Amino acid sequence: KYYWVCSFLKHQGHALFSWVFISNLQDEVEKQERHQSSRKRRSECLYDYEVYHSLEEIQSWMFKMNRTHPHLVDMFSIGRSYEGRPLYVLQLGKRTRPHKKVVWIDCGVHAREWIGPAFCQWFVKEALHSYQYDSVMRRLMNQLNFFIMPVFNVDGYHFSWTTDRFWRKTRSRNAKYHCRGVDANRNWKVKWCEEGASSHPCDDTYCGPFPESEPEVKAVAKFLRKHKKRVKAYISIHAYAQMLLYPYSYKYATIPNFDCVESAAHDAVTALYSAYGVRYRYGPASTTLYVSSGSSMDWAYRNGIQYAFAFELRDKGYFGFLLPEAQINPTCTETTRAVKTIATGLLKKCEIGMLQLDRERYPYL
Repeated sequence: KYYWVCSFLKHQGHALFSWVFISNLQDEVEKQERHQSSRKRRSECLYDYEVYHSLEEIQSWMFKMNRTHPHLVDMFSIGRSYEGRPLYVLQLGKRTRPHKKVVWIDCGVHAREWIGPAFCQWFVKEALHSYQYDSVMRRLMNQLNFFIMPVFNVDGYHFSWTTDRFWRKTRSRNAKYHCRGVDANRNWKVKWCEEGASSHPCDDTYCGPFPESEPEVKAVAKFLRKHKKRVKAYISIHAYAQMLLYPYSYKYATIPNFDCVESAAHDAVTALYSAYGVRYRYGPASTTLYVSSGSSMDWAYRNGIQYAFAFELRDKGYFGFLLPEAQINPTCTETTRAVKTIATGLLKKCEIGMLQLDRERYPYL
């Protein structure tokens, strides 16, 4: 049997829909659930980066990375979720000097987008394993610090494993409605609860009772505000659509440093394309995807982080949120190239003159 599944593309409220074509939807869900018990029996040293992992497995893996790479990794918590789970972050980078420039990367803002946490783990693995032989990665780790948050929405992610595979929001309770959760990418204090967000608690794009009402959002916002002089790039990993987005989300307008950000996005999708020939669209979120308010990307940019991006990883809708584990490796490999390119750009001055030349060389992007 074949099923056409109507699902809305994550950030939008009530307007945009996509049709996802999956051969036996239930089989795809069960296929991803089938591995859970067998993975629990594996040794940590056999950690498999090409399968999806539960929250407990990811957090155990984070402790191991911190324990086994003391000169390159530092693990800490920035707070607790609504249900009391710690919000862990990994700091990657050589301890060469204090006050290095920082790249922030978060994954798993929306619970059902499992490829996000898979990427964050993959990036950490690549950074640590390639440090000795990859001169680009070594330079990045020596001159920058990466703050990696593999699972932003820890409560929602856990719920997507135990109860509802397609859960999106946080798990906070509402006093007036039985519906739970807030869209963690509509809860930021930037044009909060305007176009592209919902004020109804039962909607998937519910903005929350007030900005930063969610402990997870509040904790990350507080951390970024504290370190905003050092944070030079903000990257949030989502799925799906195969896009690289930058501000603004909430309005049709050009950001002041458009040329530099546009150039960085172009270089990133070019690097991504070089891996497997997968094409990503790139541009302002409002015109490339849709208008949305209260997003983390717009908040980061509004708070002085000049390079703020949101990736929408594979695919374009065939599997949607049920991206098969066989696609973890290629998806993460190509995305790592893009992220490395963005980070490398922070180490040099923005040179706009090359942008037109690159567009002529890569007209398909």
